[in-house]
Amino acid sequence: MKFRPLHDRVVVRRIEGEEKTKGGIIIPDTAKEKPQEGEVVAVGPGARDENGRVNALDVKAGDRVLFGKWSGTEVKIDGQDLLIMKESDIMGVVA
Repeated sequence: MKFRPLHDRVVVRRIEGEEKTKGGIIIPDTAKEKPQEGEVVAVGPGARDENGRVNALDVKAGDRVLFGKWSGTEVKIDGQDLLIMKESDIMGVVA
């Protein structure tokens, strides 16, 4: 990928949800909600504090994260649907 986010921005690829319920019912695309879990693809260098120092981000490329339903801006880069969001929009890292 030839995209590098700036400051405290993070690029996330959504992880698609299940196609079936536990009972075996197939969920059509129109009824699915957008997943709120994704994989971090790229991170920026970090935000600057009032003294001008760069504070590194807590997430790194490859982390699985949870984020809010309406978080981020959807973009298409190299044919992939991705989200660009601030690190503060990420709720946590899935271990």
